[in-house]
Amino acid sequence: MRVARAAEGALTEKSYVAPVDVLLRLGWLQPARVDEWRQGRLPALERGVQANLSKVSTAMGLLRRWAEEQGLHPSETDYVARTRDRRRLQFSVSGAPAIEAAYRTHWVSPQLSESKRRRLAEANSKPPDLVVINALKDWSCTECSGTGDLMFLEGPGPLCLTCADLDHLVFLSRGDAALTRRAKKASALSAVVVRFSRSRGRYERQGLLVEEPALERAEAECLADEEARRRRRVRDEERRAAQDENHSHALAAAILESFPGCPPERARAIAEHAAARGSGRVGRSAAGRALEPEAVRLAVAASVRHLDTRYDALLMAGTDRAEARALVREDVDGVLDNWRAMPVSPGGP
Repeated sequence: MRVARAAEGALTEKSYVAPVDVLLRLGWLQPARVDEWRQGRLPALERGVQANLSKVSTAMGLLRRWAEEQGLHPSETDYVARTRDRRRLQFSVSGAPAIEAAYRTHWVSPQLSESKRRRLAEANSKPPDLVVINALKDWSCTECSGTGDLMFLEGPGPLCLTCADLDHLVFLSRGDAALTRRAKKASALSAVVVRFSRSRGRYERQGLLVEEPALERAEAECLADEEARRRRRVRDEERRAAQDENHSHALAAAILESFPGCPPERARAIAEHAAARGSGRVGRSAAGRALEPEAVRLAVAASVRHLDTRYDALLMAGTDRAEARALVREDVDGVLDNWRAMPVSPGGP
């Protein structure tokens, strides 16, 4: 069942399932349309769904039944627009209370404690940051026809910071986490500044717009406890290094347990690569940290694909990624099957 697979994927990744997650994973809803909706540029989320409402209604019913069968806990969550008025977002075209409540309901893993479920609900209900875009192309404000480096998307089109009532804020570049955190906390109004990276195909954070008095206060606080924060950073780095080493050892052991024919030094190399902090690889995922068998298999398969097949050569020759994977799948499976077999001992037959 596609709905169940989509829900399982979201649950594994985030420990909860939201109807929006399922629609995205089914391919009925595109991330760009969700962004438009959150920016107040789409009156109802269903206006952006690429499926008829009958199919959506059926999927919502299937999601609810699946969640109840899995013993997931329902948690109704507020969805607030990323607009200056912070209005409540509408999901359905009809706006019917029962349908809206169904869309707002998140289904949370029973493995989370009550306190974790409460913190998760609070985090999900928190109003999203306002987002200002550092524009790459020419544009004009829909209210005054002006322009500038920064624009704010809301309603029918982009606004300059003056028309968005954000022009009194000052820019704080990214890079100093403590300063950013304190300035944001002290500022009654703030906005995240992002810029689209063509090479990576995504928006990347550039900094923060905050009130000038808030920034001055944050700078004074950071100067006052700079040495204490430096010592804390050293302790945190040592603690994280120890955690990473322990996880890498545990992942290597899990690899050898599932693939006893894998050379031990290769298992260690796979574990170190898959579990590298900040890499975004499978070893850093929730499933990878839990040493789930499928996550272990994916880490090993990725290493085999790159090092033991012609996969990288195919990519360099211009072969599509999906096609290249299909071409080497048999070779990858062959190595994995060999490694699943128990190694023959030196004194054995």
